[in-house]
Amino acid sequence: MSERKKNLFNAAFVLIVFALTIYSVFAGKDLGDIAETITEAEPVYLLLGMGCVVLFIWGESKILHYMFGTLGIRTRRRTCFMYSCVGFFFSCITPSAGGGQPAQILYMRKNMIPVPVATVVLMIVTITYKLVLVAVGCFLVLFCRGTMDRYMWEVLPVFYLGLGLNVVCCTAMLILVFHTSLARNIVMKLLDLLGGFRVFRRLAAKKERLTLTMDHYGDTAAYLKQHKRVLVNVLLLTFMQRIALFFVTFFVYRSFGLHGTAMWRIVLLQASISVSVDMLPLPGGMGISEHLFLTIFDPIFYGDFLLPGMVLSRGIAYYVQLFFSAAVTAGAHFMFKRRGSRTKCT
Repeated sequence: MSERKKNLFNAAFVLIVFALTIYSVFAGKDLGDIAETITEAEPVYLLLGMGCVVLFIWGESKILHYMFGTLGIRTRRRTCFMYSCVGFFFSCITPSAGGGQPAQILYMRKNMIPVPVATVVLMIVTITYKLVLVAVGCFLVLFCRGTMDRYMWEVLPVFYLGLGLNVVCCTAMLILVFHTSLARNIVMKLLDLLGGFRVFRRLAAKKERLTLTMDHYGDTAAYLKQHKRVLVNVLLLTFMQRIALFFVTFFVYRSFGLHGTAMWRIVLLQASISVSVDMLPLPGGMGISEHLFLTIFDPIFYGDFLLPGMVLSRGIAYYVQLFFSAAVTAGAHFMFKRRGSRTKCT
């Protein structure tokens, strides 16, 4: 019942945030004019944008297949693609994308992949995923001050907040991986302190659970010591994967026949939105992503193309990703359900 209530809460939360986003973005706007402008977009560019979404999902499946191979675990490429879709679907519908990896571990376990192995692989995927965002954010700060001052001036507090949260998250994960004993001591002392104020109930159970989690980080460190080049290779693959999704906005821009802004600038500005919203407790950055787009890209999608551009860019990058991964996840669910019923019959 608790799991069912959690799922119902997540679904209700997503629907409420979606409704508020739609209202805040489209209130007082002429929906007919927006729809008419959208129909003027060149379909070829929109298809290229959708291809970027599929490439983005495939990129993670490539990483999973590669890492399982380094561990001597044979997996099919299409199975890894299914794992990726499951992860992105649950990430899209849960706050801070917190539901993606637990769902992936569940499906990996159904395919007889040990939980510790799956945890190590997905932990490295998470670390590299965040590191790429931090690298992009730092590149903007160090080398693109002119672009930031021109297009991002109004949203710089949100950007710096997002970048700071990602830096803290990456630093914490790297400490947990490479200085496990130090991290363990810090966390245990913090738990003892909070336990003294009776913040936590069942303190012993909390400590036991955290100890198991720390062990997984220790396993990750051991894996990286044995496969030193893996982190570099995964970082390169993750960078290409993330850039593929940022290209969606550029293809939407070109679909309207717009010119004047360099491709690299549009890609970096879209990346800045991802840096800003990645750590915020909203499913898929819903709500804040739309408003950041309307602020940052106002000088670029000139005329009446700003709102239609946001609808297409966000619709392709988030909602196409959501529904595509949902379809694959549903297929995987029924496949495993059928497999389970056959096992019971035999």
